Amino acid sequence: MREKLQAVVLAGGLATRMRPRTLTVPKSMLEVAGRPFVEWQLELLASCGIRDVVMCVAHLAEPIEAHVGDGARWGVRVRWAHEGPKLLGTAGAIRAALELLEPSFLVTYGDSYLPFDYAEPLRILAAHEDCDGVMAVYRNEGKWDTSNVILSPDGAWVERYDKADKTPAFDHIDYGATALRREVIARLPAPGGQPLGLDAVQRDLARAQRLRACLARERFFEIGSPEGLAELDRHLTKQKSSS
Repeated sequence: MREKLQAVVLAGGLATRMRPRTLTVPKSMLEVAGRPFVEWQLELLASCGIRDVVMCVAHLAEPIEAHVGDGARWGVRVRWAHEGPKLLGTAGAIRAALELLEPSFLVTYGDSYLPFDYAEPLRILAAHEDCDGVMAVYRNEGKWDTSNVILSPDGAWVERYDKADKTPAFDHIDYGATALRREVIARLPAPGGQPLGLDAVQRDLARAQRLRACLARERFFEIGSPEGLAELDRHLTKQKSSS
C-alpha cells in the first residue's frame, strides 16, 4: 500500500438540527470537551496514519479554514475544497474536489467521531481489486440510529444499503467512513446540476457487488444533534480524565 493515506472530510452542511448555534458557528467548530470538534477529528485521523486531509466546506467555511489553516498543528496537511454558494450534495462536494483526490481515499463526515482505525478500509481496498469501495459498518440493530446495511453471509460484503428500508434484516449501519477509488467519483456528472448524494453512490456499488465491508467494533459518535454532542462530550471528557 502506498504511504500517503488521504481522508476527505465533508464539512459543508447547514447543520439545521443544531440551530440556533450553527447560524453563526459552523458545526465543525462547536465546542466538545473544551475544544472545537474539528481538532479532535484531525488528531484522530493523524493517530491512524492519515496525514493528507481534504476539507470540503461550504456553509460558514471561513471560521473553519481560519482556525485549521494548513493543519500542521494536528499532524496533518489540510487542503480546502469550496462548494460555492449552491450546495452540491455529499457526492457532489467530493466531485468538486476531484483534482485533489488520491487514487484511493477515505471519505468521512465533519460531524462524525469514529473510535476505530480510519486506515483499515483503505488497507482492505488496496488488498482487493474486486471492489471499488469499502464501507465501515457497525452491528447496530437499530440501537444508535436506523440500521441501513445488510451484509453478505460471510460478512465481507455490503449486500444491500438502503436508508429508507426499515425491515429487521437491516441490522448493520453505515459507520461514517468509506474508502473509494478515485474513478468512482470521476464517473459522476460534473458539479452544477442536481445535488448528488454519497448514499446513492454507495447503494449503487452495493447493488453491483463492488462494495466490501469493514467491521467496526465500537459505537460511533456524532455531533449532528444536541444529544449526540452531549454524548461525545461525556465520552471525551471521561477519556481525558482517565489518561
